[in-house]
Amino acid sequence: MVIKPRVRGFICVTTHPAGCDAAVKEQIDYIKAQPRLAHGPKKVLVIGASTGYGLAARIKAAFGSDAATLGVFFERPGSESKPGTAGWYNSAAFEKYAHQAGLYARSVNGDAFSDEVKAKVIEIIKADLGQVDQVVYSLASPRRRHPRTGEVISSTLKPIGEPITLRGLDTDKEVLTETTLQPATAEEISGTVQVMGGEDWQMWIDALLEAGVLAPGATTTAFTYVGEEITQAIYWNGSIGAAKKDLDTKVKDIRGKLQGIGGDARVSVLKAVVTQASSAIPTMPLYLSLLFKVMKSEGTHEGCIEQLDTLYDILYNGPQGGANAADHIRRGLQDGKGRDVALVDEEGRLRADYKEMAPEVQGRVLELWPQVTNENLYEISDLAGYKADFLRLFGFGIDGVDYEADVDPDVKIENLVDLT
Repeated sequence: MVIKPRVRGFICVTTHPAGCDAAVKEQIDYIKAQPRLAHGPKKVLVIGASTGYGLAARIKAAFGSDAATLGVFFERPGSESKPGTAGWYNSAAFEKYAHQAGLYARSVNGDAFSDEVKAKVIEIIKADLGQVDQVVYSLASPRRRHPRTGEVISSTLKPIGEPITLRGLDTDKEVLTETTLQPATAEEISGTVQVMGGEDWQMWIDALLEAGVLAPGATTTAFTYVGEEITQAIYWNGSIGAAKKDLDTKVKDIRGKLQGIGGDARVSVLKAVVTQASSAIPTMPLYLSLLFKVMKSEGTHEGCIEQLDTLYDILYNGPQGGANAADHIRRGLQDGKGRDVALVDEEGRLRADYKEMAPEVQGRVLELWPQVTNENLYEISDLAGYKADFLRLFGFGIDGVDYEADVDPDVKIENLVDLT
């Protein structure tokens, strides 16, 4: 079939398998062009491995460090008459290119919150890899079936305490909007923490430790976003922020347990990028459009793969040869302005987002924020870049892809363990 993009709000309901394949290949080629990780991981488990930062982490580990990778995700395959999800096609493409390069790559499709998936992953690690030396936790889901109670818990996107009115952007109609959100209830905050906080990450590490499949010196990281003034009202100070702060609490216990095998656990702060999740957050499309404009003018713009390249440099290129305990992480990094950059903040988080948080970048975005109107939207912001990045999530707008050609949406993933 010939597949065209069909966008409804913040969702594209179609995906292009050849476009997703080409987008994955672009990311692989980018990593292959970067310096190798001399002391990088060799056996990596990525939980949430099919899109965005999780996919980028898998690509970086495999093609930047020759790592064997085991990916976990929840995606839908295509059929003869209907495209599958972008994450399905991304994972099929990744495994194809990994196998061509002689690298181990295998995936489990199922509910990563479940005990069943955890048990199957442990079984595969024991059979194929023995142990893993890095665990990346990049899971994003609107709901979770709790493995202990069976309750289906939902997350919510709301402020805490008081209602807030947010300036935003309708990217379909290309007009500015205002959205008023009522505060989350205590139950909604609790639910969001249970879905998006650190409990499941902790359960994964506990299960892996108990099974003896974490190698001596194994490390783990989970991804977060902190942001600055414009985004903090809805993000860091809202219900999602409560979940992200729970990561900061849970990581301390995880770190303590991993220290028993000489390992370490860190929350990694990554920059704002276009994802299906971020496009649903009021304020974020407008903020991202302005941020892209500013960072591109500064020459510091990064997408997912560039950010993960930066993060792995922080994690594994330290003077001690790769241990990512805070006292081993490379210090003295300077930005383009000659300023020292702190790679570890006061909470012990790794800060790969330092280019976004640069004072001149945030200052310029704040200056532009009140200046944006419907009439000057394309002049002041990079709405065109935002929309292009959004379509790329689903395999559209990729150079070299013939979007008029027939494509087969029924793409297989070799040796997939399907627990859906």
